[in-house]
Amino acid sequence: MSDPGVTVVLIGDDRQIRRYVRAALESEAMRVFDAGTGQEGLAISASARPDLVIIDPGLPDMEGVDVIRQLRAWSAVPVIVLSARARENDKVMALDAGADDYVTMPFGIAELLARIRAHLRRQDRSVTPDSARVSFGAVTVNLAARSVERDGETIHLSPIEYRLLVTLVRHAGCVLTHRQLLEEVWGPAHAQNANYLRIYMAHLRQKLEGDPARPEHIVTETGVGYCLVGVGC
Repeated sequence: MSDPGVTVVLIGDDRQIRRYVRAALESEAMRVFDAGTGQEGLAISASARPDLVIIDPGLPDMEGVDVIRQLRAWSAVPVIVLSARARENDKVMALDAGADDYVTMPFGIAELLARIRAHLRRQDRSVTPDSARVSFGAVTVNLAARSVERDGETIHLSPIEYRLLVTLVRHAGCVLTHRQLLEEVWGPAHAQNANYLRIYMAHLRQKLEGDPARPEHIVTETGVGYCLVGVGC
């Protein structure tokens, strides 16, 4: 059984599918809010602050990828696309927009539940007020407030930059391979796109390191990946 504190927002215009998925999630003790349009789904997501969002991109008022992009502008919540569209281009567009996973219909509910559990584990819902604030060098990351400061000044990070930083923070002191970071931040479809990682890691160092050319905290393990060092609570 799942943690009864898990909240899911389900967005899609097919009432039958929403009813089916909602029943499955509620049987796992999850709290579910559902919406029939993109705008309604965004409004509910803003107020309910869910642990996970499931979206069918075939919406009556806007494209699903636009919903994902708007959601990503202010939230790093895991997003699973549940769609009858099985073309590679549709999957790539959704993942590029910020989705974490893509499940095609028809689907097995057991597989969907397993994917949900996997994303919830990655989200690390065990963060407590005492452990939600971490620091390295002059940088402080408040995981609960989703904010980053350097020398007391707020640092603006893009959604991708923030997700990459949070992934490093939650595995602080451990070397994460290029593939691990790409799959966790961008999704499985981007597991080979190491250029994404180099570009965004450079952005993070530019914003957070004292000397980006000689990083002290976001360090490179040559040929392997990256590691965040010097983190304290």
